[in-house]
Amino acid sequence: MSGPGYSSPNHPPYSMPQPGGQYMPPYPMGGYGDPGHAAPPAGFQVGYNSAPDQTIMYQPGPTTSPSHHAPAPMSVPAGVPPGLEYLTQIDQILIHQKVELLEAIIGFETNNQYEIKNSLGQKIYSAKEKNDCCTRNCCGSLRSFDMKIKDNTDREVIRLIRPYRCATCWCPCCLQELEVQAPPGTTIGYVKQDWHPCYPKFSIQGPNKETLMKLEGPCMACNCCGDVNFELKGKDGGKPIGRISKQWSGLLKEVFTDTDNFGIQFPLDMDVKMKAVLMGACFLVDFMFFEKVGDSNQRNTVFS
Repeated sequence: MSGPGYSSPNHPPYSMPQPGGQYMPPYPMGGYGDPGHAAPPAGFQVGYNSAPDQTIMYQPGPTTSPSHHAPAPMSVPAGVPPGLEYLTQIDQILIHQKVELLEAIIGFETNNQYEIKNSLGQKIYSAKEKNDCCTRNCCGSLRSFDMKIKDNTDREVIRLIRPYRCATCWCPCCLQELEVQAPPGTTIGYVKQDWHPCYPKFSIQGPNKETLMKLEGPCMACNCCGDVNFELKGKDGGKPIGRISKQWSGLLKEVFTDTDNFGIQFPLDMDVKMKAVLMGACFLVDFMFFEKVGDSNQRNTVFS
């Protein structure tokens, strides 16, 4: 973990592979500010690298400023699910949970809502949990849910399905799992928790449940004035190729609300379907380790 302005000795910056063998320089470290500010969150660069003469495909919708004319979209590789074309252009995603006033004031658990942005803070998707009142407030952070992710035209492009699973690694036959569909009804991958006595570990799987990548978190997933990093690696381990970061959002927000800020970093040329699955992995990590329900404490390890 690292606090704002400090580098973590346990997680040195690494270069991100780019098309053509290029590598992105290590990213700067800094605090996570208000999502409306221009300053980027910790661990993420302003903007992203693109190939020469490559046109950036902006998401259509009302969030596009009328003073900026979006360029003509470039050709998209075959097999990209509809609505995910924009993900082929980026290597970083920011996820900001919206503050629910009813939940913040009286502790009544409501459906979680998120804004998904690019590295410039521009909204590209929105996500909302679909659940009933009884499940949210009785099952807490272990609750099953369907989550719809929509683009700026209010079209559903991704659906996340989480079944109810066990709370502890003492029961390795019933660990956490999340299914990712894009478009809704077509499974493109799974996020499955791997059994480990100390560390939170996950397998990033394809549609046939074949393991393609691994996600590994720290022993104590506790963001005490610093970031919590989950490293993305190849299926056989090795050096990190990406990262999911739970970012410190300030003492008041951390104590009195469960609104979270996350960043996802992955190779630019990664399969766009796996980028969508990593978004699902981020939401699963949020619910498992950083979702605070009522007066209950947040979960810090795979056992508590």
